[in-house]
Amino acid sequence: MIASTQTNHPLTGNGKATAAKASSPIDVATAKLKAAGLRITQPRLAILAALSNRAKPTSIEHLHETVGAENCDLVTVYRCMAAFEEIGLVRRAFFHNGTALYEINLGQPPRYHVVCKSTDEVHELDAETSDELRRSIEVVQEKLRAKGYTEVSHIVEFFGTHPTATRSNHGMPVVR
Repeated sequence: MIASTQTNHPLTGNGKATAAKASSPIDVATAKLKAAGLRITQPRLAILAALSNRAKPTSIEHLHETVGAENCDLVTVYRCMAAFEEIGLVRRAFFHNGTALYEINLGQPPRYHVVCKSTDEVHELDAETSDELRRSIEVVQEKLRAKGYTEVSHIVEFFGTHPTATRSNHGMPVVR
């Protein structure tokens, strides 16, 4: 018998799967949940769908707004994100005005961002810069592992003022 918190929703992989469905972001994410021994619940599916539809990192509060209070409460989103981060299903991208922002991790390389100090807009680094950064980080991680460190991870944060952002006479940001 299936517990009431589990689902037979077609996105969970319970039922007939087509070749195209097998590689959907939700299928990859639910496979990671199953491999980690976590249940597939409606709130988790809703959170994963909201995350996979985001092009930029997002806050837990924004995820809760997207999912809707009728689908799950804010505490559930916090708990799910903590569980997802623990199994590597999400990455904590950076802290934005004191708020952690998250993005889904389906095995692709990490994305790096720069936050405009004036506007708080988040911009993804270009592919060439990101590749160079990944190579440099891997060198440092390998050196740390060679020294005996385990469970090596990193957080890279960039902040700067975007070229189109200027300051008004009162020091307040103005975006053109």
